Amino acid sequence: MPFTRIFSRSAFAVLCAASSLAWTAPASAQGSYPDHPVKVIVALPAGGSVDMVARMVSQQLTTDLGQPFVVDNRAGGSGQIGVPVVAKAPPDGYTLLVSPASFLTTNKSIFKVLPYNPETDFIPVTKLVNQAMVLVVNDKAKYGTPASLLAAAKANPGKLTYASSGDGSPQHLAGLMFESQTGVKLLHIPYKGGAPAITDLIGGQVDMAFAPLPEALPHIKSGKLHPVGVLSDKRAISAPNIPTLKEGGVSNVVLSAWIGLLAPAKTPQPVLDKLSQSVKALLRGDAKTRLIEIGMEPAVDDAKPLAQVISEEIRLHADLVKASGLVPQ
Repeated sequence: MPFTRIFSRSAFAVLCAASSLAWTAPASAQGSYPDHPVKVIVALPAGGSVDMVARMVSQQLTTDLGQPFVVDNRAGGSGQIGVPVVAKAPPDGYTLLVSPASFLTTNKSIFKVLPYNPETDFIPVTKLVNQAMVLVVNDKAKYGTPASLLAAAKANPGKLTYASSGDGSPQHLAGLMFESQTGVKLLHIPYKGGAPAITDLIGGQVDMAFAPLPEALPHIKSGKLHPVGVLSDKRAISAPNIPTLKEGGVSNVVLSAWIGLLAPAKTPQPVLDKLSQSVKALLRGDAKTRLIEIGMEPAVDDAKPLAQVISEEIRLHADLVKASGLVPQ
């Protein structure tokens, strides 16, 4: 009997120790994060503003956290190729998403079925930047002002073309908003990303684009593109010489394009905190001036949590898409 008691107590002690290890192992694993390379999915081609931000953030995370953060471009399908990769990934912080707003907001209204749920499949780490949108043309002589562009559009309904980075993109949404507020009809030409859309605009294959300012600004400065106006209530900090569309007589066409960093749902909070701390330090520090110079405004201090922004914009964009008469694909 004494032996049995001793054995039972010993076994109990071993079980308690095992139980303790079982509970502490995940915390220990999270504490060592990352201990191998991290994949950062961008569901757009290289060269656009989203890719640009992803590479800047990945470089900072690589330096701060001691493991490679590698950008993996999975373009096509208006995000439906790359975004589901993150939605289905293990929630361990080793597969992340840098995404434009549209893949998480407008896509819900543009497509009948999405291979991911933007409100339940992801957990935001932080919003990264806000980008002003700007209406740009390649033919200043024909469409140099809002008035001249509107006159041409009204005289040729459905014939003036505008490029976008895909169905449901901010560029597409801006075009729908412009049509809704001005009563004109344009022809939407979707591309697989912002960079090829801008390339064809410069080459004259399309008439205009509602582009994120960072993608258009270098070509505006070089004279290859002409800005008609920014889609905001006030002029952009990084381009104060470009008037707003409102100044040109076109009201209520106001839209910005944000970019966010997200992880799969149920990713542990310590992992999210580690990522957020590094990224926010970057955007409040050395990168802030550089971002403003290229047309972006750091957004890490926005008042609303990104999850709330996503939910609100899903509903706002649904109303706009419905009002435009666009039939979901």
